[in-house]
Amino acid sequence: MKKQNIIWLVALLTIFGGWSCSEDKLDSGTNFSTAPIARNEFDKWLLKNYTYPYNIDFQYRLKDIETSYTYNVVPADSAKTAKLAIITKYLWFDAYQEVVGDEFLKDSSPRVITTIGIGGFSGRGETVGSAEGGLKVTLYKVNSLDDATLKNYDTMTEYYFRTMHHEFTHILNQKKPYNTAFDQVTRDAYVNNDWINVNLPAANRAGFVSPYAMMNTGEDFAETFAYYVISTPKQWNDILQRAGSSGAAHITSKANLVKEYALSQWGLDLDKLRETVLRRGGQIATLDLEHFN
Repeated sequence: MKKQNIIWLVALLTIFGGWSCSEDKLDSGTNFSTAPIARNEFDKWLLKNYTYPYNIDFQYRLKDIETSYTYNVVPADSAKTAKLAIITKYLWFDAYQEVVGDEFLKDSSPRVITTIGIGGFSGRGETVGSAEGGLKVTLYKVNSLDDATLKNYDTMTEYYFRTMHHEFTHILNQKKPYNTAFDQVTRDAYVNNDWINVNLPAANRAGFVSPYAMMNTGEDFAETFAYYVISTPKQWNDILQRAGSSGAAHITSKANLVKEYALSQWGLDLDKLRETVLRRGGQIATLDLEHFN
């Protein structure tokens, strides 16, 4: 019995010894490219003006994984995207930076901006700007932008910047909740998804800056923030005039709560931001959109 065990032991040692002595030749190659990334002038400008200062990945080359399967999409024209990127930095990111500083944007701005050539069409109409979870902003309809449109503050704000201010507000609210007194101002007037059936004058009279603000309290807060920042004093007064005395009182009350939140929680003076955005908006026609400075 002992002899048989010894024979088995010798056999096993021989097998494992053979394995241990064999030397596998490892492939030193890799399936991943180690070549330097080829970057054009626009890529370098994006790194300098978006990625390094604000930690933002500005994507203009179409990636299926970054697009909504709800819409048919085409790539954005790179030359038009470059012009849009210059304006977006000047009118949006640099406006916040001027008022409240770099660190605020590094911590709270969207992480990804992606561009699409055409608008996103659905049963509710055409989408030209959208955001997901406060992390990614998508700018549509880039291929339709001509130089006149690019330098028109009102059109660009309607297309893109109101949405960006709105979604940015959601990011801020996720980090620091707002005073729930806001929720009580028009608590019985929210209509959820039926907002799509409400026109602007009716929404104003009910105490909201837009029909979409009637969706719920969170959207109302973000809409109030965005509309206040993008509107001239005359445009804001027009909203209040359409609202009538009761509606105007509600809108004003909510706007004051939004301003109080921005200042107390973030050190962001909404009146200064509004002044800065409007000043810069009046200057976009003078921007050099042909060169990367």
